[in-house]
Amino acid sequence: GDGQMDPIDLPRIMDPVVEDECDYSKANRLHSGEAYKKIPRVRYFGNSMLSLLTKIASGYWHIADSQTGYTAINKKALKAIDWQTMYKRYGQPNDLLVKLNVYRFRVKDVITEPVYNVGEQSKLNIKKAVFTIGWLLVKLFFWRMKEKYIIRDFHPLVLFYGMGFIFFFATVGFFSRLIYMWIQLGYAPELTTLALLFSFGFGLQSIFFAFWFDMESNRHLNRKTSY
Repeated sequence: GDGQMDPIDLPRIMDPVVEDECDYSKANRLHSGEAYKKIPRVRYFGNSMLSLLTKIASGYWHIADSQTGYTAINKKALKAIDWQTMYKRYGQPNDLLVKLNVYRFRVKDVITEPVYNVGEQSKLNIKKAVFTIGWLLVKLFFWRMKEKYIIRDFHPLVLFYGMGFIFFFATVGFFSRLIYMWIQLGYAPELTTLALLFSFGFGLQSIFFAFWFDMESNRHLNRKTSY
């Protein structure tokens, strides 16, 4: 639509779906050899940040370039998705990935070359989009946890995420108390410091375990990237 996708890559995007290697294939412009030179720096950084958040929100840990619209999808996935409830703005590809994961569809990245400076101007404000889509991804993450790991099939990773979030908020509380006591007394109370270190360490460990469980649970849906 904006001239930033090379038509020569279209067969490579379509082939994995046609050959039933995956249900949804998408372009990945970030992993091409000189992507960081061809893509404007702000867009490259913004897209990379959103791709990282999309990995966590969607469960497709192998994907990158989450904002691309250069995709192919099969009939089965098309029928399973409720397109009326799909997010209508720039976060639509992210929303689609989360829904594809809940319905357990296979997704594949195909490395393509980015095309810029061809005369077309994108209306995307990447600085604004990072916060807008970032908040959307937070909501989608919790929706996926509820739909996939509680309602459809319970998985213990939600307990690890829950403990991680609880200890994260406890860490914030202990840190605030530590700063307050430091200002008031001029030193850091040992008990508060130990509680801070424990809650931070245990919370971080719980989150990492949840990540690992999520990766393992979705391994069969992550198709190897095509170069």
